[in-house]
Order: sequence, then C-alpha cells, then structure tokens
Amino acid sequence: MTSPIFNEIWCGDFEFATREDGTPEVKCAVFTEFFSNRTLRYDAHALQNMNAAPIPVEKEDVCFVSYYSLAELSCFSALGWAYPLHNLDLFTEFRVLTNGGIGNGNSLLNCLAYFGIKGGDAAHKESMRALAMRQGLEYTPAEWQDLLEYCETDVVALIKLLPVMLPKIQLEQALLRGEYMKAAATIERNGIPIDYDLYRAFLNNRETILTALTEHVDRDYGVYEGATFKTDRFQQYLAQNGIPWPRSATTGRLELNDEVFKDQAARHPVLEPLRQLRKTRAQMRKIKLHINPNDHRARCGLSPFRSVTGRNQPSTNEFVFGLPAWLRSLIKPREGYGVAYIDWAQQEIGIAAALANDEALKHAYDSGDPYLEFAKQCGLAPADATKATHKKERDCAKLCVLAVQYGMGAESLAERLNEPVPVGKDLLDKHRRTYRIYYKWQEELGNRAQLTGSTSTVYGWTMLVTGATKSRTILNFPMQANGAEMMRLACLYGLERGIKICATVHDALLIEAPLDVFDEHVECMREAMSDASATLLDGFRLRTSVDAFRYPERFMDERGEQMFGKVMELLNALPAKPVHG
Repeated sequence: MTSPIFNEIWCGDFEFATREDGTPEVKCAVFTEFFSNRTLRYDAHALQNMNAAPIPVEKEDVCFVSYYSLAELSCFSALGWAYPLHNLDLFTEFRVLTNGGIGNGNSLLNCLAYFGIKGGDAAHKESMRALAMRQGLEYTPAEWQDLLEYCETDVVALIKLLPVMLPKIQLEQALLRGEYMKAAATIERNGIPIDYDLYRAFLNNRETILTALTEHVDRDYGVYEGATFKTDRFQQYLAQNGIPWPRSATTGRLELNDEVFKDQAARHPVLEPLRQLRKTRAQMRKIKLHINPNDHRARCGLSPFRSVTGRNQPSTNEFVFGLPAWLRSLIKPREGYGVAYIDWAQQEIGIAAALANDEALKHAYDSGDPYLEFAKQCGLAPADATKATHKKERDCAKLCVLAVQYGMGAESLAERLNEPVPVGKDLLDKHRRTYRIYYKWQEELGNRAQLTGSTSTVYGWTMLVTGATKSRTILNFPMQANGAEMMRLACLYGLERGIKICATVHDALLIEAPLDVFDEHVECMREAMSDASATLLDGFRLRTSVDAFRYPERFMDERGEQMFGKVMELLNALPAKPVHG
C-alpha cells in the first residue's frame, strides 16, 4: 500500500487506567511507523518525562492511526502533548462499514475477525486489560514487560488492518471524523462544573430523599405501596382519569418502560412528576458521576459514534444529562463564570426542509414558528393568525407535526387531539399535501435505501439496511444522523473559536465562560452552530435558543424544577450530616 498524502503513518496504542475523577492514568505506549516498521515503546516513567509526543504527529505529511482514538487522544491530553494534526480512527471506519448490520460488536478483535485477520486470545486480552486498569504505577519489571508486549499486539493489529481497510475508506470524511474525536477528547477533559457539596449531600441522604419524594409525589397518584410501584393501582388511576395506555401485543400488560412513560407524559403532562419519580428511583442508587474533588468538575466518556445515528452515547448513570431532569441542577458555574445551554430550534424540521429542498417547509421553518405556519399553510388558521389568537389551531398543527416526526398514524394522532379518527386522518392528509415535495423525497430515500442496502449522511456516516430494519428507522435516519453531523461540526467550529464546550446533549451544547466575556462567547457559539448548519445544509441556517445561568445561579431544567425544589426542602429539613468525600 502506498499513501498519496502521507509520508509517515504512525500506528499507536496506549494502556491506561481511569481514575475516579474520569481522567486517564497512562501506563505505557507503543508506536510503529507503517512504512519503515520502526517501533517505539515507552513505559509510564519514560512518558512522564516527555514534553511532547515522541513521534512527529504535528507535521502536515504525517498521519496518526489508532482504534477508538478518543482513548489515545485522552492520553495525549493527560500527558500534555499536542494532538496529531491528522487523525484516522479505524474504529469509526469499521462502524461506517458495519453500522446497522448484524454483527458481533465493534471491538478490535471483532474487527480483525470481520476481515479474516487472526487476533489475540480474548481471555489473555481481558487479563492484560485488568492489569492495565489497576490503579497506580506499582508494577514488577515482568508486569511492565507484559503491559508493553500487550500494548504492542494492538499496534501490530493496526498495521495488519490498515491496508485492508484503507481501500474501503473515504479518507477526507474519515479524517473529519478523526477531527471530531480530538474535539470530543477536549470536551471530556473540560468537564462540567458541579455543586460538589450538594452532590455529596444527595448521595449521603439518598434513601431518605427517595422515601420522602415517593410519599410526596404519590399523593397525587396513589400507585405506590412503600417503595413498590403497583401496576394494578396505576391501571385504576388511568381508568379514573380517562388516560389510554399502550399494552404489550403479546402479554396484554401495560408497557411501562421510560420511553413509553416519556411519550405518555408529553401527551398528558399530569404524568410528568410520576415519570420523574420513577426515573429517579431507577437511577438514584446507580448514579456515579466522576467528579474531581479539586476542581469540582464531572467528567464522563462521551462514547462518540456508538449509536446507529452516530450520536454520542455516554453512560446514563455517569453523565449528568442522562440523569432525571431535577439532578441537572447539580450543574453550577464557579464564581465569576456562567454556563449556557444552547440548542437548535426544531432541528429535525429544518434538516428535513433543507435536505428535501421543500420550499414550503423551509418557509415554515424560517417563519420562526413552524407549527403556526403549517396551520396557516393548510388552512387551519388565517394568514394573520398569531400564537395568542389561534392557540387551539396551533396546538393541533403542532401535534400533527410531532406525530409525523414520530411515525404516528391517524388513530394515535386522533387520540392526542381527543377527536375522532377521521379528524386525525384529515390533518395528516393536510400535512402531506402541504409538504408534498418533502414526502416525495422521503419516499425516494426509503426506496433507494431498500434497493441499495444502505443510507448515508451528507458526510458519509452510513447505516446498513437489512430485512430487519424498520421503515421508520430508515425515514428518521437522515434527520437524526445529519443532526449528529451538525453537532460534530459545531463542536469543531466552536473549539476553533476559543469556546469552552463542556458537554454535548443530543441537539444542544453546554458552554462555560468568564462573566466579563460570557455574552460574547454565547453569541460566538451560536454563530458556530449556525455556520455548522449552513455548511451541512448547503447554506440553509438553523436557529438556536439559549438558557443562560450566571454565578451564583445554577442550571435549571423546567421539567425538574418542582422536584429539585422539593429535594432541597427535604435536605434543609434534615439534621446537619457530615459530608464524606
């Protein structure tokens, strides 16, 4: 294999343990140059004496190759090294090749097996991983040797994989994904500012909080018996309040997973406190934020490209935005700083309008209120209608738009509207007639995906389509996966402009800045997000909205505000209890 771009290709791997605060403790590293087969091996003591990487990864004609490079880049950062200028991650490219298909996983061993390359012994690999993840640097000379040899086996695997995979890789797109891995490593390193003392108070009093919260919230529902959610009582509550509920097609029992509860709470807001309670009870004992006791910042692996759509997929128990909404109020900027939560407004509608090039849908998005504009376009409301004068019509239009996004039929929409099924059907027909170009594009996209066996984003993130792939998954993929591409671009643009990004959350970013430049940084990040949408969508720009919190304010999600207030009330009523760190 010859490279038309790079004169040197360095394949590298690190072994490390993850500290309690979420940062890596580097144990060793091995690097091999692909063309010359020159190999460099370093244990932790040698690495700690280096001010820069021992390989020329900052040069224009050099590429760094690894498998799941976020781990390697985190080690670069922990050692104080500059990131490689060009970063090729074979994990992400294996995901592109196999995403959505039937496989055995995305580990390096699975990747080797996929290409018919003999890998190492899985049991030995697991024992060596356990050795590497041991805290501290107290190893015998034999153990250091074992670690280095094990580390080198992964580098040898990269040397074997690269010539096999490279012909299947769109290099420009792959290097862009590698750029995002660098951004993700920086965001992980930045961390999220947390009210550490309050977090410890929550943990130290979690059983008291859970008991009191259950008693408080359940007064309005009567569905708990002590700590146990009673399905029969919930069925009685639903019947008494006329709330229909999905049931299992096989057992006939109520579907009670959180996704169903989330959907039902959106239809019936009275259920939201109960949903938050159930989620709190399910997760409160599993919460494990990795917070550095010195800087009070939570750090969590973002797990980029893990989802089918290419979005980050961090652990729900280790990521503050994966926890119940009230626990997000643990986020608090330090003195002299502020944090801002910036998200794209109606991102999926904007992406659909741009990709389909449907002028009517673009106009609805650009109006600033696509729900009201749809009501006007389809004749539900007059041209001079406002949100105040025609709230009912706008609400109907909004339910219809959301029903289309979630793949609901006329019956489900009618149920939400509290109207007969023909009313739901008529509204969906109006949506189809109003945005006929979008529907034609969607139909063609679905047909093409079925015929070719795959569908891809603007920048090549691909999902394989098999007989088991649901049609709704195919139709949602362009909006969700291109939304992920947009997020990655926005992160790159924001970091390039000096913005401190602390977290990515689906279609939103959390940033932090000193108060004297806070407003400027918020506007700069909004511009970066607008530019990212324009880059991806051929000039079409999506709007953003901002929730800003300046010290001494804390982050507040309106869905969890009431419950957070109750928890604080409970904590303040407790006798003083020492915080154990």
